[in-house]
Amino acid sequence: MISGLLSSQNRLFELARPTHPRAPRFVAGKLYAVLATLYAFLVPILGSLLVAIPIVIFFIAQGRPPGPNPLALGFGGSIGLTISLLVAFIPIYLLIWLWLVIFERRQLWTIGMEQRSALMNYLRGCAVGLVMFSASVGLFAVPGYVEFETGGAQLSGSAALGGIVIALIGWIVQGAAEEALARGFILPIVGVRFSPLAGVAISALIFMAIHAFNPNLSSIALLNLFLFGVFTALYALYEGGLWGVFAIHSVWNWAQGNLFGFEVSGQGLRSATLIDLQETGPNWLTGGAFGPEGGLAVTGVLLISSALVWLAQHSRQTRA
Repeated sequence: MISGLLSSQNRLFELARPTHPRAPRFVAGKLYAVLATLYAFLVPILGSLLVAIPIVIFFIAQGRPPGPNPLALGFGGSIGLTISLLVAFIPIYLLIWLWLVIFERRQLWTIGMEQRSALMNYLRGCAVGLVMFSASVGLFAVPGYVEFETGGAQLSGSAALGGIVIALIGWIVQGAAEEALARGFILPIVGVRFSPLAGVAISALIFMAIHAFNPNLSSIALLNLFLFGVFTALYALYEGGLWGVFAIHSVWNWAQGNLFGFEVSGQGLRSATLIDLQETGPNWLTGGAFGPEGGLAVTGVLLISSALVWLAQHSRQTRA
């Protein structure tokens, strides 16, 4: 079973195997993987600089300091949220592509974005992400640790439908960008040069690390960020591509912020929300100010989901 899910012959690893690398000999092999990992950690920072520097220069030229986002208006703030997500995360794709082209002579699609079964895998991932997050909420809703919040979101209920759809566009880009970096870039590069297990662990640690400065972070939140990285790595290996985890990540965040109205990884976005809820139970279970991702309800769902992926691979091998 280990050789199945964590096989070095997995499609993600096959796509990432060195063919005509441009990297000098002294950075080949394991050292190359270490440098790529350091680069992955810097990518969100570099991406932010690509965006922030032109904006700051623009406002300086105008003779005034940057103020609140003037586009965070309409549809319950979802236009501003979506533009912010697009601007912040599109540079990640560019930075990954530049590394691959310069050092590995391969294109962005080789990180696991093959066209084969893309739509089916994406739609299945949407369902998985929605069920997983809904189950997390259910674990603390059943004992009564959740209630409706008044005035938390700018728009809620049926009036928020337009904003909810607009926000989904931003989450689609954001979720896929983080998965492309952690599971499409780091997982196979480290997995090929060290071991598949190392690829899973390092990609999960990188994912946890790039969220380490989120507000209201707790030890349980850090654990859940790591476990989410492990789950999505296993799911991507099971699928042999990224379309499923693209969808899972995006729908998870969208459901968290725009369907249920919770904080998303510690950030209270407060845009359009279908059902505006708030946690009322103990923080260790519900997540408190970090949102559900900071509670043991999510821990349980992630552990169960990872086990189900493992069992699905075992069943696949048994049938083969």
